[in-house]
This record gives sequence, C-alpha cells and structure tokens, in this order.
Amino acid sequence: MEFPYTRNRILRQSSAIRDLVAEHRLHANDFIVPLFIIEGENIQEEIPSMPGYYRMSLDKIEAEVKELWQMGLKSVLLFVKVPDALKDNSGTEALNDDGLMQRSIRAIRAAVPGMLIMTDVALDPYSSFGHDGIVVEGEIINDATNEVLAEMAVSHARAGAQFVAPSDMMDGRISMIREALEAEQFQQTGIMAYSAKYASTFYGPFRDALDSAPGFGDKKTYQMNPANGREAEREALMDVTEGADIIMVKPALMYLDIIQRLRSKITHPIAAYQVSGEYAMIKAAAQKGWLNEEAAILESLLAIKRSGADLIATYFAKDAIKLLKNM
Repeated sequence: MEFPYTRNRILRQSSAIRDLVAEHRLHANDFIVPLFIIEGENIQEEIPSMPGYYRMSLDKIEAEVKELWQMGLKSVLLFVKVPDALKDNSGTEALNDDGLMQRSIRAIRAAVPGMLIMTDVALDPYSSFGHDGIVVEGEIINDATNEVLAEMAVSHARAGAQFVAPSDMMDGRISMIREALEAEQFQQTGIMAYSAKYASTFYGPFRDALDSAPGFGDKKTYQMNPANGREAEREALMDVTEGADIIMVKPALMYLDIIQRLRSKITHPIAAYQVSGEYAMIKAAAQKGWLNEEAAILESLLAIKRSGADLIATYFAKDAIKLLKNM
C-alpha cells in the first residue's frame, strides 16, 4: 500500500464509535431560552415570521417556564412588548418597578425558584423612536442613555433577575451598570454583555415580535459593522475590563468566525445568540421541503458550539432537547 496505515474512517464506521469520539456535544445546560412577554391574560400569539414561536401573557409564561424546567432547561432571557401608550424618549416605563419586565421577573421567580433569569437591558422596546438609546435631534445620545440603562439594570436586579443583559451597544455602559449594581448592594447580579452585536438584517422577525423596529434611520451608529472582526475583539476585551461576566456575540451563525476569534482572546464564558432570522430561515426552508428541519436544528447548534460558544440563546431550545432525548 502506498499510503500510511492511518485509516480515519475507522472512527466513523458506527454511531457508537462516532459518539465515543465526538469532540462537541449539545446539552440542556448549553441553552438560554428567549421569551417574549406581553400584557393581558390567556394570550399566546404565534409570531408570523417565526412559525412555532409565541408572544405570551404572563400567566402563560408561568406555565411555560415550568415546562422548560421539567425539560431540563434552566435559563431564560426575557423580552417585553411594551404598549405604545407607555413609550417615550426617556425610558420612563423601563424604570417602573411595577412594569411588565419587573412583574415578569417576580412571577417567574415565584413559579420556578431555581430558574436562571436574564433580562434584556435596552431602550428600544420602550422608545417612541424604536432606538436603543435616547434621541436628540436625530442622534442617539450615548452617555445619557447609559444613565438610564444603569437604573434599568438595578430595577431588574431589585425584582430578582440574576443576570442583566445590555444589548444596546452604547460605549461604557458595562462599567456604569456594574457601578450602579455595586452601589445598590447587588454584588451578586451578573452582566451578560452583548459585546459584539452586529447591525444585521437577521433581526427582522424579532422586531416584528416586539414592535421595536427603528422609527427612523437604522442602528448602524451603535451596532457593529458586519465587515469588521478586529473591532469585536476590542469591544469584548473592553467589556471584560469593565466588569462583564459573560460575553455575547449576535448573530451566531453568520459570525462563527467572531466567536472563534473571541474564544482565542478571552477566558470568560462566551454566549452566542441564534437570532430570529436564522431561526426563520431554517423554518421556511423546512416548510418548503428543502431541508430536514430536525437535522438542520442540531447541525446549526453544533456549529455554534464548535466555534467556541459556551452558551447558546436559541428559539430552538425546546426542539433541540426533544431531539437529543430521542438520539
């Protein structure tokens, strides 16, 4: 024989061998479950651009988190749909200790005391302009926004959130949030920073879900340019220095190289968000019969894990658990 006696296919010849030597595995502990919460009672509305995913009223959310816990899913990331009448340009409702987010935190804590609750910290759901910050003469103002975000994070911590997740991409907000939490004696409250959040087209269905599309312009002055990779390293390292506990990359599938780059630079846990557009692509293609939905779910999640992510926020979490249990 002209080639060495190294036969790589030996390790591929049966499912038992493939499982034995698998380098990466998916587990319930890998997943963070995003939840969309709305006002009202007994409401479960399917999101048209996200087939199989729902906006739910708080009573339905309580039942949902109980089901998640029974399935082994232990982490949720909360987003709220704020009525238009409560939106303004200063985030007033975001600071309401009896607002929908704060009530949701308390209700979930009571329903499933062990559930890890993470909360979105950004102004776009509360903004009359649909932007992540305060708007002055068409400009998103950084430092004034940070002051509101810090108060918002404290309000979430006061309600019982264990992690706040600033998704706004304002400069310096991690240090201000950390300082505010420390000052209010919330030393145990963690920060999952959206450190590399790109100005992506793949957020469309999410904005439909929460009615949070920008009312003018776009978000390119604060979310990152998809052309840039080194910038993500700089942002992540700054957030670590400022006090972030977990670093987030968003979107996930389109930015696997960014996850891998950050994995080589930092030792902090890295989360990746498999966003609504990535979910919708798989769903739409599966509905057309163009790919196997179940296989695509697991392959996409494995790709994110393989790239270096420790945690994955995904709308496929429940589906993935059911598939993994049947393997």
